[in-house]
Amino acid sequence: MAEEKVSIWGRITGFFKDCKSEIKKTIWPTPKATFKNTGVVLVMILVVGLFVFILDTGLMNLLGLIMSVSK
Repeated sequence: MAEEKVSIWGRITGFFKDCKSEIKKTIWPTPKATFKNTGVVLVMILVVGLFVFILDTGLMNLLGLIMSVSK
């Protein structure tokens, strides 16, 4: 079995043809789905941010209690 050696330009051309072929297979989301997903992400950012804020505040208060007791 003799394999034919492909030139660098042939490989580059093949790469871009494959890229074009794969991009054509992409299923893009509808504007409605994009808007919905953006809303979900924003809500989750708020929920996680609130959780971290509450946890940080609670731990800082706990540390304040521990530090004032040990003085």
